[in-house]
Amino acid sequence: MTKIAKPSEFRNLLTRFVTGIILVGIAVGALYAGKSAFWLLAGLFAVAMIGEWANLMSVQRWKAILAIAVMAALLVFVQPLVRPIDQNSALALLGGAVAVSAIAMSLRLGIGFLYIGLAILAIIFLREEYGIALTLWTLAIVWATDIGAYFSGKTIGGPKLAPQLSPNKTWAGLIGGMATALLVSSLIILNTDLPRWLIPVTAALAVVAQAGDLYESWLKRRAGVKDASGIFPGHGGALDRLDGLMPVAIVVAAMATAGRI
Repeated sequence: MTKIAKPSEFRNLLTRFVTGIILVGIAVGALYAGKSAFWLLAGLFAVAMIGEWANLMSVQRWKAILAIAVMAALLVFVQPLVRPIDQNSALALLGGAVAVSAIAMSLRLGIGFLYIGLAILAIIFLREEYGIALTLWTLAIVWATDIGAYFSGKTIGGPKLAPQLSPNKTWAGLIGGMATALLVSSLIILNTDLPRWLIPVTAALAVVAQAGDLYESWLKRRAGVKDASGIFPGHGGALDRLDGLMPVAIVVAAMATAGRI
């Protein structure tokens, strides 16, 4: 039987709004500054996320510290003023993931290291190699999807999207997120040099963003927690904020590397 979600209240909306505006402002500022500023912001999120991932996996504290230390070393290795994101960066990421898995004797921690590291390398790569427009488009798709899904899901309710993974996601939220992402994407593309054919691609990337959100919701459900952490009032942790961006950044970077953009 299809589970139905009723329209619900917008709890902590002011807190969510203020925190969201601050985070977007910092992200856009770092995006335009580029180089070390954008790398530093991405790096801080990466370190926070691997720490949160370790907590979700319930690993011992020393294993979490190990993963954080290796992630920090990887970030130093890919500092934009030192070297570009290239094959050596990918090999360093893979080596780091293998080392974390082997030393901590935790495949799940190694997988998290690889996933988070790949996403962070992807977003830094997009900014350094393809500039502001494509990176902003990538970020904006995820932001718009999140906002559209949140308000549509809360306002409309209706059939749940994947109750076994996340009890609050609805089909109305997914459709609202896709529509909002298409609108924002169109505005960016029509006012930049990005190719127009990326507009319909936005719908697929909005689904990818929601898939990333669902995956993190499943991880939290398995761990028995509501949020990955509480570092961002009204928004949870770094993983809660970037759960949709991680797979989208990886897909867009792969498209760019393959010469599709």
